[in-house]
Amino acid sequence: MRAAIAASLVGLALLGGGCATTGDALAEQYRAGSGQNYISGDGALTVVAPESRENPVVFAGPLDIGGTFSSADYAGQVVVVNFWYAGCPPCRLEAPDLEALHQEFLDEGVVFVGVNILDQAPTALAFAEEFGVTYTSVMDTNEGSVRLAFAGQVAPNAVPTTVVLDNQGRIAARISGLLTEPEVLAQLLRDVSSEGTGS
Repeated sequence: MRAAIAASLVGLALLGGGCATTGDALAEQYRAGSGQNYISGDGALTVVAPESRENPVVFAGPLDIGGTFSSADYAGQVVVVNFWYAGCPPCRLEAPDLEALHQEFLDEGVVFVGVNILDQAPTALAFAEEFGVTYTSVMDTNEGSVRLAFAGQVAPNAVPTTVVLDNQGRIAARISGLLTEPEVLAQLLRDVSSEGTGS
């Protein structure tokens, strides 16, 4: 049933505006499974049904803690990708919620990774320490290769933008703007994680 709800909301439009909030209407429309093609407004939610998903997004880049993140290392897992930078007010607001979701889904194998589009590693690490963020971030400031990898399907024009990749690396959902309803993302992660499991 949950997967059917997600499948009924196939998003087609890119909606910008990273600094405004949406309130309960976003969550209610998602839970209702109204069959709309998109949910409008800042913080817009776009959900793509499994049969409508495009090719996997393949990306890699240097991490704030050193080393390299590669999406290929997480094949078969659901991945949450959050585009952000330290001076972005909504990024600061949503950081505790994203960390809480990271902890909630850690044992289920859901991977969280940030993509910092503006800062250098020391600034990103200071942000992580200030807000208690324990997942790492790809530093995409210099190359922009991660943004480029996503641009063909759902360009992260608004900051923050949060993208959910299914266990095949395909874009399953995107929240463009501030995450105001953490439970909506939690439900998306449950739905996408259960695809193909019969649950």
